Amino acid sequence: MTVGKRPHLLYVAWGFPPSRSAGVYRALATANAFARSGWEVTVLTASREVFEYQTGTDTELEKAVDPTIHVVRVPFSWIRGEPDLSNWSKLRVASNLLWTHLRARKDWLEFPEAVYGGWRRELINATNIVHKEKPVDLVIGSANPNVDFLPGWHLHRKSRVPYVMDYRDTWHLDVYADRRIGSPRSRSVRRERQLLKQSVEAWFVNGAICDWHAREYPENSKNYHVVANAFEEEFASNFVGLQSPAKDALGDGLVFGYLGTIYGPMPLKETLEGWRKARQKSRLVAASRLVIRGRLGHFTEPDPKVLAILSEYRNDQVSYEGPVSKTDVAAVYKQFDALLLILGRSKYVTSGKVFEYAATGLPITSLHHPETATTEVLSGREDWFPMQEVNADEACRVLLATAERAAEMTAADYAKNQQWALHLSRGKQLEQPIKRLAEIVKKDGDQCVPPLEFSSSSESDHIS
Repeated sequence: MTVGKRPHLLYVAWGFPPSRSAGVYRALATANAFARSGWEVTVLTASREVFEYQTGTDTELEKAVDPTIHVVRVPFSWIRGEPDLSNWSKLRVASNLLWTHLRARKDWLEFPEAVYGGWRRELINATNIVHKEKPVDLVIGSANPNVDFLPGWHLHRKSRVPYVMDYRDTWHLDVYADRRIGSPRSRSVRRERQLLKQSVEAWFVNGAICDWHAREYPENSKNYHVVANAFEEEFASNFVGLQSPAKDALGDGLVFGYLGTIYGPMPLKETLEGWRKARQKSRLVAASRLVIRGRLGHFTEPDPKVLAILSEYRNDQVSYEGPVSKTDVAAVYKQFDALLLILGRSKYVTSGKVFEYAATGLPITSLHHPETATTEVLSGREDWFPMQEVNADEACRVLLATAERAAEMTAADYAKNQQWALHLSRGKQLEQPIKRLAEIVKKDGDQCVPPLEFSSSSESDHIS
């Protein structure tokens, strides 16, 4: 890196706006933070059609991308389905089952990751083009998918560019069962070990996940760091001066709200049964509503099983009111008097929304097992009502306590909670990592290592 030149970050994230996947917010915030810190940022992400046809889009979210960021959309062909049948090969037309089997095997040979492995070739080709046009000083890959880590390793091999592995999720740790996924001698585990060993840093969203990786891959663990999820300062500013609800607590009731994705082993049934019990015990709760906003499952169409559960409680003032654009999240939170944090049990799972919840200043009902990483995040916060175990009676208890407190909260109470949450802001989480990496890039740049000339991706990128 020459003197006076802005460092060039290549940020790799399969899901980036307009994707509405769960990890998109961390990716967007990280890329924006580097851009605002004076870095030149190029983002490699999947093509828009993938999000439009498969996972759904949030077009408003694109407006939040820093205008200086250059977004490169890399073609991605998803094995799940091609909506345009004219693009199907003769083999696929003849036997979609056989084609799917062969395609899955080919993808795995490209990179040891189901579904996404076949993106390796296009991703490396795009990386080469970006680096040739404007040499890259640092690469950050945000996973999953884990193939996002590969461009950093590729440029490190070719031009000694440092790279960071940002684990938004885990590769070989089942965070709910607390066990390793696959054999420790598998090709994908060997690949992960190799990538971690050569990375300049690895980021994990909480201490439990960081410690697990340090035990499993100790070779470079001195460079493992916790970079937690966080809330944006601009988001928090929406709640400054938040006023208590101007309503008759018994006559008008309250609005309890959940905002996020409902999926997997989340205690939704226990929560709703607890809500039903609370309505039978409290006039205030009986006059209140429970509103679910967000996605039901990970794909465009809502999960029918979740819809079926919600429909059972329709007569208990439970309603599902659809997804929310990131740009409208603050306005939706303002419609709630209390927030419901529904999560599956895992000491490794830190929900991204818990940070936004904390920033609002509103009371929070934790409808999850205490052995969940968010417990550590919220410990010490006032107006937080956690369950001691997961069942309908315990859900009823904390909902009743939350309702009583929500009905009496004042503007001063909200402000006190907001002040407590300041340490969870994005600026606080990324300030030190960005400074560290700037020093690393500066030090490496002083060595004046020229970028090497190399061709498109080759089979030498594989590990056997």
